[in-house]
Amino acid sequence: MWRAWVGFNLSHSLCLIFFGALYSYLALRHSTFLFHSWFLLSLGFLLLLGYVILAKLYWFSVPFVGVVIATFLYLLGVVLHRA
Repeated sequence: MWRAWVGFNLSHSLCLIFFGALYSYLALRHSTFLFHSWFLLSLGFLLLLGYVILAKLYWFSVPFVGVVIATFLYLLGVVLHRA
């Protein structure tokens, strides 16, 4: 049971780290590609929204607040880039 618990937490943590690293890299190095791709922007938002729902239902309040802040900043970045 302990191994399953650790594996579950590790897999979710790695996905969040991968998401942050990938989208940060795209935003900093290939911003034209990222911000002109509605598919990538929508996919990123949907993934973050899924994590918000998952965090609200199953996680503690601190990860929930962190994911909500990340989602807000993601949307703010998209809006500011479009302006």
